[in-house]
Amino acid sequence: MATHPTYVDHHHIESDSSVFFKVATLLLGIAVGIVGFFALMMWADARDSRTDASAAPAARPAAVDHSQAGAMPLNSFAGVVPPNAQALAEAHKAYDAALPAAQAGPVAHVHLTLKDMTVQIAPGVKYNTWSFDGHGAPGPILHVRQGQLVKMTLTNGGTIPHSIDFHAARIAPNVAFRDVAPGESFSFQFRANDPGVFMYHCGTKPVLMHIANGMYGAIVVSPAKPLPPVDKNYVLVASEWYMTTDGIKQPASFDMAKAHAMEPDWTTFNGYANQYVTHPLTAKPGERVRLWVVAAGPTLDTDFHVVGTIFDRAWPNANITGTPQHGVQTVQVPAGGGGVFDVKINEPGLYPFVSHAFAHVDLGQVGLLKIGHPKGTMSH
Repeated sequence: MATHPTYVDHHHIESDSSVFFKVATLLLGIAVGIVGFFALMMWADARDSRTDASAAPAARPAAVDHSQAGAMPLNSFAGVVPPNAQALAEAHKAYDAALPAAQAGPVAHVHLTLKDMTVQIAPGVKYNTWSFDGHGAPGPILHVRQGQLVKMTLTNGGTIPHSIDFHAARIAPNVAFRDVAPGESFSFQFRANDPGVFMYHCGTKPVLMHIANGMYGAIVVSPAKPLPPVDKNYVLVASEWYMTTDGIKQPASFDMAKAHAMEPDWTTFNGYANQYVTHPLTAKPGERVRLWVVAAGPTLDTDFHVVGTIFDRAWPNANITGTPQHGVQTVQVPAGGGGVFDVKINEPGLYPFVSHAFAHVDLGQVGLLKIGHPKGTMSH
């Protein structure tokens, strides 16, 4: 049987392939169209959102929960004062920095009463403190003599437990520095055997908060072997303030997040920013001045320096039984530590005393030593 060759219709095959590619192209076009449509809609929504955002007034930032702030930016009130700040500064009665006389006799009696009170820490800036002796911050300057028995009574007139910790005492803290409940009193005693200038402060937990709320002060223990004589003695206590508000319309309170970040709103000598710029400490030309300096912190050191002179004598760490340093320009006073500095200035003028970590100066830790009756003002 003869076989016949198979006939192939090439036109039919080409026609089927053409249809397949046309369908595939159509489906691809539809898919691209759908994707493009959704992209267009997303672009339109984003454009509308930007338009709405630009048209609406800017919303105020939400209040920061400082207890959970972590690494979030902190709202600083550094340097914020009312418009009449200068008049308020002039009206302010400056903390008396003069070293008081030491008590006579073998026993020095000290009675401090704790009190919650509102004070000004800068012109027009109010703060709710816990204070020693209703004095504000720092507490009163205490002055005893080496070898005296210090009989200390602490009365708690506040609303929470407090205590007192003397850096000048060698005593068991769990016995002497214990918490005193509101309305109660507690007494203890220690022998002031170590001369120098020391910090005292509340030691109740959290200590950071109690010190930062104003519970600190200075005690000077004059040595049995007197230091070289001077004409003026002044006591300066450096400290920091960490604030929840600017303190102008209503008193501010303590901000733990700022304290942990070591970002104070104000730093001061004797509790009030720039007070010794408006009300300078004074001496006559040629008089010797002794500056007893404590850095209460609670955290930051003070790099003590007097502009325009050099310390004739300096006792770093308040080691006044040791040999003083001479011709020193700047001495670090660590947080919780002290230093003693002598200067003798012959030329009348305004001599700023500062922490030479100059951020502190901008935040208020600066004063003037006014020698004689100079004219003019000071740029620092």
